[in-house]
Amino acid sequence: MQTSSFPYRSSVAAPWLRAMSLLAVAGLVSACGSDDGAASAEKTPPMVTVQEVTRSSANLIQEYPARVRGAREVEVRARISGVLQERVYTEGADVKEGDILFRIFPEPMQILVQQAEAAKNNARAEVSQAEREWERAKQLFERGALSASERDRTQSQLDFARAGLEEADARLDEAKLNLSYTNVRAPMDGSASLEVVPEGSVLAVGALLTTLVKQDPVHVIFALPERDAAMQRAAQIEDDTLNGAVTMLMADGSEYPLKGSIDFTSSSIDNATGSITLRAVFDNADRQLIPGQFVRIRLVLKHFEDQVLLPSEAVGASGDGPQVLVVNDASEVEVRKVTLGEVLGERQIIQEGVEPGERVIVNGQVGLQPGAKVRVGDADSAQADGASDDTEE
Repeated sequence: MQTSSFPYRSSVAAPWLRAMSLLAVAGLVSACGSDDGAASAEKTPPMVTVQEVTRSSANLIQEYPARVRGAREVEVRARISGVLQERVYTEGADVKEGDILFRIFPEPMQILVQQAEAAKNNARAEVSQAEREWERAKQLFERGALSASERDRTQSQLDFARAGLEEADARLDEAKLNLSYTNVRAPMDGSASLEVVPEGSVLAVGALLTTLVKQDPVHVIFALPERDAAMQRAAQIEDDTLNGAVTMLMADGSEYPLKGSIDFTSSSIDNATGSITLRAVFDNADRQLIPGQFVRIRLVLKHFEDQVLLPSEAVGASGDGPQVLVVNDASEVEVRKVTLGEVLGERQIIQEGVEPGERVIVNGQVGLQPGAKVRVGDADSAQADGASDDTEE
């Protein structure tokens, strides 16, 4: 009987022992949880980065797409009709004002010059004959051997002859001028483009032969929206020095080493685009800028004096409007409602709400409540502190 009853008592005691073990473990876990709660209650305040409020000056700067043009672009055209004899210049080369670019066969114009010279000689002979007749008519009239009407007719013949000589002289000048047009010359200094028509082509008056482009200086054309244009014009009226504050950015983002100045502003708004066209002038002695090239213009639209500037990330939003978080002398967080001004790149003008000397949180403000204790550190420390808090959670 004892042998058979022993296993029964053992099977009843085992669950009880297991229950007691579980209760002991639960007690230990509860005690550890109480310790962690006490540690959490005494957790170190979060670290934030602050910026002391100061007043300073700043510029509102915008960038606009633009295109480069030659300061002058002139079409070289034939002034007379004829056959193109030869191209004298090298395509793409620089030429000087007065250099011969093309020659048109001169023979037809030379013949016209000879004809005009002959006509002038005839007119000169007629004048001489009319002058002699006038002298005889005056003598006969004084003797009473010639009537007044005959004298007047002789005078008129002399006048007609002199007018004919002047006309012949003008025709000769015209013929010589047309002969000079057989040498097509450069009207200005510039770079010559490709020839439009080859040698041997028959030209009409006004036929396009090539184009000259003056590449130093260059003009840069760009457009401003109506609001920006009004702001820029008002700024120039207040401060004339802003006229020279024009910077060019190349296609790769680099800054052109020379500054430019605006020399033209359209007097009306383009109805199609709602913008105003402006032109800036840049020196281009090294030919770094090429007509037709796309660039960007960086322009100062407005200058601000004595303003509070904060990083844009320091400004938050709430149901009551924009706000910032300030750290007071007790290292506690305070909420300040602010009035915003212009956005200047990554900075925001604060018109009202904070005063010089106060410390505004610019990093680490997420999750902070009014009255919370914080530690002030640099940006690296605040980021490291935030990373460790994320790890613990």
